[in-house]
Amino acid sequence: MLNRATLPSSAARVSSSHSSSTSSSSSSSSRKNVFTQHQEQQQQRRKISSSSLSSSSSSSRLMMQKNKSKDNQRRRKIRTNAFSGASNNNNARVAAASSSAASPLDKMEALIGAIWKFVRPHTIRGTLLGTTALVSKVLIENPELIQLSLFPRALLGLLALLCGNGFIVGINQIYDVEIDKVNKPYLPIAAGELSLPMAWAFCLATAIGGATIVAMNFGPLITSLYTFGLFLGTIYSVPPLRLKRFALPAFMIIATVRGFLLNFGVFHATRAALRLPFVWSPPVLFITIFVTVFATAIAVTKDLADIDGDKQFGIETFTTKMGVKNVSYIGSGLLLMNYVFAIGLSVFNPTWFNQKIMITVHAILATYLIAKTRKLEKAGFTQSAVQTYYQDVWKLFYSEYLLLPFI
Repeated sequence: MLNRATLPSSAARVSSSHSSSTSSSSSSSSRKNVFTQHQEQQQQRRKISSSSLSSSSSSSRLMMQKNKSKDNQRRRKIRTNAFSGASNNNNARVAAASSSAASPLDKMEALIGAIWKFVRPHTIRGTLLGTTALVSKVLIENPELIQLSLFPRALLGLLALLCGNGFIVGINQIYDVEIDKVNKPYLPIAAGELSLPMAWAFCLATAIGGATIVAMNFGPLITSLYTFGLFLGTIYSVPPLRLKRFALPAFMIIATVRGFLLNFGVFHATRAALRLPFVWSPPVLFITIFVTVFATAIAVTKDLADIDGDKQFGIETFTTKMGVKNVSYIGSGLLLMNYVFAIGLSVFNPTWFNQKIMITVHAILATYLIAKTRKLEKAGFTQSAVQTYYQDVWKLFYSEYLLLPFI
């Protein structure tokens, strides 16, 4: 009985020990599974981090290779274009932009470009054409007096006129900086391309240099006319007078300098150089009158595109008083009257001019003017259309000087 009674208890103990061993083995196996999973997760993290590092390093290597190839291409372009004259300046500017500091050569090129904009190229072209046409006309009328020894003196006279032109347009920009920031922000001082000290140095150099050239080579009369032109250009722009603020004195100054002084002065100086007495020839007298009226039209129409800035700074012009449309018609009317005068003068004085050229060409130019005025009307007198119209007016101005030697 004792042995039978003890059997269940021993069996229970065996069962208990078996269950405990089973549970311990299961717990140890679960711990092993957890540990294994932890190791696998760490390995996955290492793989992800290593793959991300490798991908980032590879992408960085790709970026470096791309940048290196771009640099190599840029260098090849610069080396290639260094031997092509047409694109050399552009590549120099590209190289300067890519570098942290511009070279002295790049700075010099930028300064020359700013000064060229500073002297207003369209006015320079007018001075060059006017001077060349007047001198050519005198030489065509007196071919036997042509001497190569006069050529250097003629060049000095042209240089003096360009200096005077540069001073007058330059001093105007110095005192119009704030207005130009509204009306003409592309001009070099307003755009920050040319400093005020540099602009002042250029204006003083051109005024003194031009006056010195004239005084040493062209006598007291031409010297007086030249300095008078500089004086008019000064009081046009410089306070306290600053006559550009008033419409009537402003256009009278422009008409006098661009019309009478330039034409009379160049014609007189050329005849004096040839040792000829001063006598008006009909074509030169005509061009002096014609261009003086034309310069008046330029003085009236030059403010068409500047109406916003002129109103803002209290500059009184015909445009601010009468409006863009009315002033455009006035400018075209003055020019059309000029062409009618030219044709009529040729008709009533057939021996003064080459009548066929005088009548035909001026009729063509008048037709061109009418067409451009109608184009301005159709465009609604917008600012861009007005600027194009003003450029067309200057083209007509150039055309008259191109015509002079042949009439």
